[in-house]
Amino acid sequence: MSEDVRLVAWVRGRVQGVGFRWFTRAKALELGALSGFALNLGDGRVQVVAEGPRPRCEALLDWLRDGDTPGRVDGVTEIWDTPRGGYDGFAIR
Repeated sequence: MSEDVRLVAWVRGRVQGVGFRWFTRAKALELGALSGFALNLGDGRVQVVAEGPRPRCEALLDWLRDGDTPGRVDGVTEIWDTPRGGYDGFAIR
């Protein structure tokens, strides 16, 4: 059994207005056992917070970096932390 973790990722590029948050939510649901959200930031980035088993969070991060995402990803910065909880599923904010 793998430990649960919290992934916070900031995605740079052309990631707003292209359905990026919707596709991120769909990927999180496809991977399963993840909760959190995807949020457009004022500077043009998308912030993704995901909590769940480390392998699933790592798979989501790999997808954010190299997957078939809408728009164009120029880079992803991430931090890892302990889960905080309090999320009901995976939301678009």
